[in-house]
Amino acid sequence: MKGNSKDKVIHLLRDRGILRPCELDEFGIPRITLYRLYDEGQVEKIFRGMYRLPGEQVTEYFTLAEVAKKVPQGVICLLTALRFHELTTQNPHQVWMAIDRKSRQPRVKGYPVRFVRFSGQALSVGVEIHSIEGVPVHIYNPAKTVVDCFKYRNKIGFDVALEALKECRRSRKCDMDSLWRYAKICRVSNIMRPYLEAILT
Repeated sequence: MKGNSKDKVIHLLRDRGILRPCELDEFGIPRITLYRLYDEGQVEKIFRGMYRLPGEQVTEYFTLAEVAKKVPQGVICLLTALRFHELTTQNPHQVWMAIDRKSRQPRVKGYPVRFVRFSGQALSVGVEIHSIEGVPVHIYNPAKTVVDCFKYRNKIGFDVALEALKECRRSRKCDMDSLWRYAKICRVSNIMRPYLEAILT
């Protein structure tokens, strides 16, 4: 990366969208450089410890990018993933995020995040990486998200899970084989079987 420290920070912001001071360490750029750019008005603070270039267009999913920066090991799931994939009419006020059952719950001040504990393959399979505001955000794919909704139907409502299944098939965002595979991994195949068979008839 060529240029002086300020140029390098600007380049990183253009590339990543959102930047945290600690990210400069891997490039050997002093953190004070970012703070000076902020003082000069060349960079704006969007939240404590998070910066971006002024005037950058914000997408509907900007909060997902912010949360992903705070909890990079988490995966967007359930209602938030449904909304992202346009599989629900629900508009969740919280960001639903899956984390490992054994991990310590992250502290995410200032954000409405609801953590759900996943483990094993139920945590690791079906993950897509989407670039939002230049930030890599881990989100479960449509089929895995629908299956998770059946598994956590008591948390989100069975009607929401059923609506998601119907919409996922109608919009052809998932296939039957994927639904069956994730249903077996998440141990909800018996629960989903009659609804999957009804779709086929």
